[in-house]
Amino acid sequence: MTYSIKRPDNFDIAQIFDCGQCFRFSKHLSKNDTYCGVAFGRYLEITQTDNDVIFNCDKDTYNNLWHSFLDLDNNYSLYIDSFSNDTVLYEASKFSSGIRLLKQDPWETLCSFIISQNNNIPRIKGIIENMSKAYGESFECDGNTYYSFPTAKALYDAGTDAIFALKTGFRAKYIYDAASKVAGGELDLNAIFDMPLDDAMQALMTIKGVGPKVASCVLLFGFSKYDAFPIDVWVKKILKNYYSEGMSPHFTGKHAGIAQQYLFYYERCKNNVYL
Repeated sequence: MTYSIKRPDNFDIAQIFDCGQCFRFSKHLSKNDTYCGVAFGRYLEITQTDNDVIFNCDKDTYNNLWHSFLDLDNNYSLYIDSFSNDTVLYEASKFSSGIRLLKQDPWETLCSFIISQNNNIPRIKGIIENMSKAYGESFECDGNTYYSFPTAKALYDAGTDAIFALKTGFRAKYIYDAASKVAGGELDLNAIFDMPLDDAMQALMTIKGVGPKVASCVLLFGFSKYDAFPIDVWVKKILKNYYSEGMSPHFTGKHAGIAQQYLFYYERCKNNVYL
C-alpha cells in the first residue's frame, strides 16, 4: 500500500535525512531515490521523484504521522528569504533548501545526541540500532522485523552495564542517568516544550554529560525550538571563516536553528563529508 503527495517546495529527502539531524534513516540499498527508517515505532519508506513523494502507508497514517514528522505545514521559502541580507547564510540556505527539520521523538533524540558525542555517524547508527534490538519493541512490516527505540524505563531497567555492553563507552552512564531522570519523573520532557530556550537548556543539562551543544541539538531536533543554535566543530569553523567580525543576528533569532542547519550542511558538503 502506498500514498503519494505532490512534491512540496523546499523538500529533498537526501538533504533531510543526511543533514545530521536523525540517525535511524538511511538510503535504501536497492531502491533508487528512496530512504527508509523507523520513527515513533513505525517503519517508513519514502521515495522522491521530480513531481511526487511516495510513502509506504495509507492516507490516514500519512496524515496522522508522517505529514507532521516531515514538517510539511511549514513554508521554508520564508526562512530562506529572511536570510537574504546575509550573503553567506543566503548562499548556504539556497544550497541546502531541501532541508526540513523533522519533528522527532524527544526521548529518542535526547539519547541519540548523547550517543553522538565524540562519535561518527555510522557508529552512532549502529549503537542506536543495537540498542533498539536489545530493548525496544519489535514489530512487523511487509514480512520484516523492525524495532522501536527503547523507552526510558526499559533502559533504566537494563542498567549501566548492559548499556555499556552495547559499545556506548563513556556515554553509558550518561544514557542511564537520562533514563533514570525521565523514567523516575525527575525530568518531564513534555514540560520542556513550553519552556523558554534558556530554561529548557538548563533542564536538559541536569543530565550527566549533557552540555550546551547536546542540549541545543535535542531542543532543535526533538522539541522544534528553532531558536536553538548548536555549535560544533563545523559551526565553529563557519564562524571563524565567515563571521570573524561578529555573529550574524540570525544566529540568535527565532529561526537560528534553521540557519544553523543550512550552514552546517553547506559547509560539510563543501568539504565532501556527506557527498
